[in-house]
Amino acid sequence: MLMLQEFRDFIAKGNVMDMAVGIIVGAAFTAIVTSLVNDLINPIIGLFVGGIDFSGLAFRIGEGENAGVFAYGNFLTALINFLIIAWVVFLLVKGVNRVKDAASRKEQPVPGAPAGPTQEELLTEIRDLLKAR
Repeated sequence: MLMLQEFRDFIAKGNVMDMAVGIIVGAAFTAIVTSLVNDLINPIIGLFVGGIDFSGLAFRIGEGENAGVFAYGNFLTALINFLIIAWVVFLLVKGVNRVKDAASRKEQPVPGAPAGPTQEELLTEIRDLLKAR
């Protein structure tokens, strides 16, 4: 029963709900970034590298039907896609941070008139006036 209570308390915390929302938004964002990479960026890269498809690059390890295939081309394709996705996400995060910084600069109070005396300064002034009597 104690473990069930701990689990219920864990689920009831706001952090878990924030994490769930983050995962759902992340999954949707993954679809957008994957489409961006596959449909927009990869064709442009294909123009520069002459349309080379790395996925067919492989060599056999051993002989016969049970020979293993070392498909390094698929790994290269996955690596290139990862680097492209990481770069796009970096640029998006950098853009969002720039917008947040601009918004926070607008919210900062404009330095205006100098602040009045502190409580200690007022009490010291009152003390000095009372002494002067």
